[in-house]
Amino acid sequence: MTLLGDSAANLGWMADERVQAAIGAFIYGYPLEYCVREIAKFPDGTASALPGVTAFNTFGYARELLGPEAEFVSPNNDTLYVIAPCDVRDGPVRLHVPDTGGRYYVLQFVDAWTNNFAYIGRRATGTAAADYLLVAADWDGEEPDDVSLVRAPTGIFIIVGRVQVDGESDLVAARTLQDQFTLTPADTSTKPNGIPSPDPRVPEELAFWERLRVAVQAFPPPTAEAEMLARLEPLGLLSETSLYADPHPDLKHLLVSAQAEGQANIEELMKNQPGSATGWQPATHIFDYNVHALGIGTIDAPEWKIEEPDRRFATRAVAARAGLWGNHGYEAAYFSTYKDSAGEPLDGNRRYELRLSTPPPVDAFWSLTMYDVPRFYLVANAIDRYSIGDRTAGLVVDDNGGVTIYLQRHRPTSPDAAANWLPTPDGPFRPILRMYQPQQPATDGTYQLPALNRIE
Repeated sequence: MTLLGDSAANLGWMADERVQAAIGAFIYGYPLEYCVREIAKFPDGTASALPGVTAFNTFGYARELLGPEAEFVSPNNDTLYVIAPCDVRDGPVRLHVPDTGGRYYVLQFVDAWTNNFAYIGRRATGTAAADYLLVAADWDGEEPDDVSLVRAPTGIFIIVGRVQVDGESDLVAARTLQDQFTLTPADTSTKPNGIPSPDPRVPEELAFWERLRVAVQAFPPPTAEAEMLARLEPLGLLSETSLYADPHPDLKHLLVSAQAEGQANIEELMKNQPGSATGWQPATHIFDYNVHALGIGTIDAPEWKIEEPDRRFATRAVAARAGLWGNHGYEAAYFSTYKDSAGEPLDGNRRYELRLSTPPPVDAFWSLTMYDVPRFYLVANAIDRYSIGDRTAGLVVDDNGGVTIYLQRHRPTSPDAAANWLPTPDGPFRPILRMYQPQQPATDGTYQLPALNRIE
């Protein structure tokens, strides 16, 4: 796979090196622009994952499991979110995590480029109470004896926390734990720098490039990517003042065209990820693009790294588009599919069954969640069920421990099928099966998910 995807060879106008460079720049910068834009929504109070304003260096809490009101790519419906936008450029921030008594949780640390650079939680550090000091990459202060250090590759980052919930009756206990995750800046008198603003004169058709220009200068990539960074300079992305407010017509045409083609490449790559014979696309290694800053809780091993730069950058863009802020495969394994056993696109006007004769191998829990296409949002339905899994109340399991899940628009007539029903939208859909703390068979390919069979 090249940076431009396999389709590039069929697009003759891409022979122009400047166009290819611009498309490459879009794919390279897409995750950064998207991530920074989403982080900015929390202190602005516009983030759909959390209500109200979540200031930098404070936690915000989603008190309910997310539903279709959350306009965010592929959110889970298994955990309560604990989320904090962080800025450590002006000093350290102390993190406290409570004793969860064995309950699954994870705090996932994601830098501005969408790299997962640290994990704190049941798999990585256990469930006992602990304290950590979050600092900038170049911080040289004295480390307190009672904390572990977490160095952030970029000055801003986001902590995406998830606390397991076992149904409605468990919400109160989970909320109590949420409140015990706290952040305390070392200097409370200092206001975080936050995210610099783009030039307001730039027209909307070039707004992506302006936001990218501001972000790439505020949060530069690792020094190892200096060659790629140099390719951005001819496009105006390293200019201190914006070239996009009053752009040269040629530059404007180049950037508008490159954005359209770059986005099309990402969409194509996303839909054509390698899959199993049964149509499922494992995302086990789609978050392996961080090779430069692997901290506490990560696995620094060759099998969890994408070394080839072009493939790494393309994979990072696909991961952002399909599941921004997803975990490494060793924390949570994701499997998605667009097709049934006959290779036909999944559609809510048809009925399907997923027969799991052997339940997914996990050390925590598993679930199957329904999303629409192409937004990948949760789908409103009559019974307010957006996912189904091993914690679903009333789930029917056969004598051998197997589970059959029914995916269709309308309630099945059989009581057992209705208990195992996951409602679908009216049109195309894409389910994701998540395995939290997956066992080795789930990550090495030994465990194979069966295809969705169409019910005639």
